[in-house]
Amino acid sequence: MAQKIFIAATGQNSGKSTTSLSLLHLAQKSRRRIGFIKPLGPKPAVLNGLDVDKDAALMAQVFGLEELLPFMSPVVVKPGDTKKALDGRLHPAELEERILAACAELERHCDFIIIEGSGHPGVGSVLGLSNARIARLLGAPVLMVTGGGVGNVIDAVHLNLALFEKEGAEMRAILANKIIAEKREITLDYLRRGLAQESLKVLGGFNYQPVLANPTLRRIARVVNVPLQGDPEAASRIVHHIQIGAASTQRVVELLHEDTLLVVTSSRDELLVTMANLYQIPEYRNRIVGLVIPGTAPLSKITQQILDRSNIPYLRDGSTHTTAIYQAINDDVSKTSAEDVEKIDLIRTLAEKRIDFEELAMLFG
Repeated sequence: MAQKIFIAATGQNSGKSTTSLSLLHLAQKSRRRIGFIKPLGPKPAVLNGLDVDKDAALMAQVFGLEELLPFMSPVVVKPGDTKKALDGRLHPAELEERILAACAELERHCDFIIIEGSGHPGVGSVLGLSNARIARLLGAPVLMVTGGGVGNVIDAVHLNLALFEKEGAEMRAILANKIIAEKREITLDYLRRGLAQESLKVLGGFNYQPVLANPTLRRIARVVNVPLQGDPEAASRIVHHIQIGAASTQRVVELLHEDTLLVVTSSRDELLVTMANLYQIPEYRNRIVGLVIPGTAPLSKITQQILDRSNIPYLRDGSTHTTAIYQAINDDVSKTSAEDVEKIDLIRTLAEKRIDFEELAMLFG
């Protein structure tokens, strides 16, 4: 029988997918036959002609699981499905059967399966398929991924534990993630004391890593929905700072940090030309990831030529104003894609350093 671990989280963007990537990497390294399933997928994507959840597509691509893809995302939630369920046109029992059948098929091929929940534990309740219910349905003990604080984590764990207990699902451990490095040991100590009355193992996940938390230039291109111009190899560069080029050209240059994405309106010809020229200097290339150029005013012909000849990466959005595009980028939460090789390699390295896989495997055996 395959070993199964259900990955839940106290909230969205806590690191479920990063945890799934980590555990699958460690299991594969220990020569286990790995599998992954996202029973209820709220983020539709298409891979190899199949409608699947984005996380299932990611795991299939990263770990070479394309042959198992038909079983990795049995229920993909699409627009309108909530109303169909409430109208009685989408039946929870049928969805349950699809999930059970897919997981059973994976168990035929794998001896270690990660089951990743969606959002917070209550997501899917409108379809009768909350995280807690699916964990109980599949007989999978739960690893709850949390943030790296203390009081808010303990409160959130107790709140979510009640739902799992109500559904009869077993939560065995929490994995504290995004911990402030210098507070790691004291944070884990307080969490263990704060949860001492619960039968939960407190495990330490990753320290907070800006590389994992921040987006690549490729991700930002998707957020603003415009193609990346200039050097295509820069798409995987990680943006650590976003700066609006509102000050004088000299002042903008002085304020550049390492790995800055500069938002410059299309009417700032002098600043755009200066950035294009600075991009040719190694010292400044490390500081300039690229440009986002909003604004309805067209770029001057000479500015356009200088940008193109410099090969500086840039995103040109002629229908959006600076404030709106800056807000859209800031509001986005970076998600790992299969093309983010640097991030995935870092996750693998950190997993080997931070997670005792054999201890975890025994705990969830």
